[in-house]
Amino acid sequence: MRARWFYGWNVVAAVFVMAMVSFGLGFYSLTVYLATLQRLHGWSAVTVSMPVTVYYLAGALVTMTIGDVYARLGPRVVVALGGLALAAGVAALGSVTRPWQLYPVCLVMSLGWGALSGAAINIILAPWWQRRRGLAVSLAFNGATLGGVVVTPALILSIGALGFARAAATAAVVALAVLAAAVAVLRRGPEDVGSGPDGDSPSAAPPRPAALEPGWRREALRSWRFWSVSAPFALGLAAQVGVLTHLVALVTPTLGIGGAARAVSTATAMAMLGRLATGLVVDRVNRRLVAGVTLAIQIAGVLVLARAASPATIYLGCALFGAGVGNLTTLPGLILAVEWPRERFAPLVGFVVGINQFTFAFGPSLVGVLRDRTGGYAAALVACAALQAIAGVTVLCGPKPVTKT
Repeated sequence: MRARWFYGWNVVAAVFVMAMVSFGLGFYSLTVYLATLQRLHGWSAVTVSMPVTVYYLAGALVTMTIGDVYARLGPRVVVALGGLALAAGVAALGSVTRPWQLYPVCLVMSLGWGALSGAAINIILAPWWQRRRGLAVSLAFNGATLGGVVVTPALILSIGALGFARAAATAAVVALAVLAAAVAVLRRGPEDVGSGPDGDSPSAAPPRPAALEPGWRREALRSWRFWSVSAPFALGLAAQVGVLTHLVALVTPTLGIGGAARAVSTATAMAMLGRLATGLVVDRVNRRLVAGVTLAIQIAGVLVLARAASPATIYLGCALFGAGVGNLTTLPGLILAVEWPRERFAPLVGFVVGINQFTFAFGPSLVGVLRDRTGGYAAALVACAALQAIAGVTVLCGPKPVTKT
């Protein structure tokens, strides 16, 4: 008898599409927006970086409470509203003519980013998967990487063909159409389709999680187990986001616009391969060790970029750096899933991702300030590598997983 198709895979596909749009326009393409605004208006790196910091800070506040919002409204409503906010912000970017206008636009975009980013991917998929959660989350997060491979280069090319304003408006319309298809597929959990997690029968599903005891967040904040996940990924992502945000401006003088698009595609394609490889093994290995290896590879890539003097070395640096890009957004939730009780996962992952996002919000400004003060990106890249080294040591010093209750 042929096994029945598990609807959870449909949800993985829908979240894949959601991530492609949200990360494509709300994460990877930030470097395109900044480079384009600098070119069109002659604004400094700091001028265009500060609104991005505000964007990530506001998004962090949304992310820290998004678990409760998903629980109350369900994924369909939250993804639809988040998509509207993200698309509206992207469309408005094309009409910006003054630096101050970037701030309200970024605030609107941050509502969509906070609702559709990494915490959302983990929260939507958590009810559907237990045994194969690592694989499911890694596959869905590859949509985020595909956003960098497809959406960002397409945006660069469309800006060249249509101009910034028309390209931004077109991207917003396409994003809404694609997200509408994803929303139609989403469901709250396997019980909505008469199934249990991983496609098991409903009777085999684990019992409903116990109610959270009062003060558990305070308890988590006092624990080394919590901070040994949150702190290293916050530092690592601060470095990663700083590099990604300035990547187009960094490589364009050597590679040109077309080469910059290929460099972004190289980094994001390697991110997809790295995340896929991790997804195949992460359910069977120490996830903190995977994080340490990921950060070591990224450090090598950042240092190559800092010394890059030719197109070949730039592409090599982008490839090494990109190999870890996807895993740094995937691994926090996967580590939390094996180190904390199931009933705490959804609110805790939003809390951790929010703290991480609050911290990495300063990455673009850090790189921008160092670039403007030194006249180049080398010092900024070395600083990013140092942050990632600290992150790697910290995550490896975390406690061993405990048996969940």
